[in-house]
Amino acid sequence: MHDQATRRDFLKATTTLAATGALALNGAPSAHAKPAVRAAGTPAQKIDAGLRAGVRAGSVSGVVVMAANEAGVVYEGVFGKRRLHATPAMTRDTIFGIASMVKLITTVAALRLVEQGRLSLEAPVPDIHPAIGAPQVFIGFDDTGRPLFRAPKRPITLHDLLTHTSGFVYRLWDREALQYGRAIAKLPARERKALPPAPLMFDPGERWQYGGSIDWVGRLVKAVSGETLDVHFRKHIFDPLGMNDTGFTLSPAQWARKASGHRRLRNGSLKPAPYARWPKRWPPPQAFTGGGGIYSTAPDYLTLLRMLLQGGTLNGARILRPETVALMGQNQIGSIDVGVLHTTRPSFSNDVDFFPGIALKWGFGHMITTQPVPGGRSAGSLTWAGIANTYYWLDPKARIAAVFMAQVRPFADARVLGVYRRFEHDLYAAAKAGHLKAG
Repeated sequence: MHDQATRRDFLKATTTLAATGALALNGAPSAHAKPAVRAAGTPAQKIDAGLRAGVRAGSVSGVVVMAANEAGVVYEGVFGKRRLHATPAMTRDTIFGIASMVKLITTVAALRLVEQGRLSLEAPVPDIHPAIGAPQVFIGFDDTGRPLFRAPKRPITLHDLLTHTSGFVYRLWDREALQYGRAIAKLPARERKALPPAPLMFDPGERWQYGGSIDWVGRLVKAVSGETLDVHFRKHIFDPLGMNDTGFTLSPAQWARKASGHRRLRNGSLKPAPYARWPKRWPPPQAFTGGGGIYSTAPDYLTLLRMLLQGGTLNGARILRPETVALMGQNQIGSIDVGVLHTTRPSFSNDVDFFPGIALKWGFGHMITTQPVPGGRSAGSLTWAGIANTYYWLDPKARIAAVFMAQVRPFADARVLGVYRRFEHDLYAAAKAGHLKAG
């Protein structure tokens, strides 16, 4: 099994390097550099061991993980294959489908417009479409099976959309919405066209439910800025930060670096998705969404997190004001709690309860853990994920940001989460021991 260890070690001092034989490289390491030589018992070697074990056990086909503090990257780990039982191996610049991790990017874009006075957090959202400007709340079915609606108690705000308290939900985790979708699919086409494809399932601001809210935020960003999402993200976020491998479309060269998807079978093994060729015809720009469908790499996404960790700026590029970044990490849903997501399609997602027994809130763009995770992140840490088991977290108290990239379905796969949690535990053990130093 191939593994390419991190290029940036946990360094105490140059003398320690000489004594242990650990290897650190100046600057960004090559994607194809030879594996670093680890001294037994070093913190980085322990993290390596956990990730390597996850690959060898078949929990993941391959994985790329990175962590940083304010000084820079403190750990990189690259293990396994882009596609199970095939070449090439994972590399630092492997491209992943990160799905809902684009929601954080969309949130950043919207908050930039709020800073400019072009969007408001609390005013009714611009009436760009009847589904958001004049939404309907689904309240059940009549005796003939036709859906019933009523007007919401108040208009939807950007605050509602950014915090998933708008009433828009995903059928994947909402049984009533799934029943609604199945019911209208049986109606004649003329009747179906007159009904909202995705009505509100509750009144804005009344509860939290993960869903398509950020897709609507993306449409607002496009409408207000006058730029398609791919152009807007590139111009105002990706290019200033140097995120050159993040986008809705990939060149042939980038496609060649993309990791394959994998599906967990009932016997616990992984099955690779069929090989996919570079598509010659991309979706039109109007199909780009703020809620999913984007690609990135671990270094690129960590760059985004480092910008937030440093209060909205990185390497001279100011993306957000410090006060805006602070708002993103604060509880924005009051007494409402983030609940467990109960799946309606186990082949796509398991039930989602990342932190059993810990009260969870939502800020702008992130889920917030209100209590410390034993052996891991601090209270007030921020996190979210993508459906192919890509994850990130941002710990403002410990000043740590980390990203974990895999390509496995269903979401919240227990075996992938086991590898992820071990990585987190080993990283914080190194930090607690004072070994978390940027190379």
